[in-house]
Amino acid sequence: MLVIDPDECIDCTLCEPECPAEAIKSEDDLTDDEQEYLELNTELSKGWPVINEMKSPPDDADEWKEKPDKLAMLER
Repeated sequence: MLVIDPDECIDCTLCEPECPAEAIKSEDDLTDDEQEYLELNTELSKGWPVINEMKSPPDDADEWKEKPDKLAMLER
């Protein structure tokens, strides 16, 4: 999981088509069920490191892509 710092984001939307999990959406496009992730993203972006170069996805990325109830497994 990656998060985007809303204070640094310039809303260029270039990251949206690059996300292999199709998990990046504009704030305006979030459904009611996805609103909780906006606050979570803001919270986590304040403490997680900045990634400024492309890296390979984790070996288990495909396993996590469709895993249900991932939020309950998030370690803060």
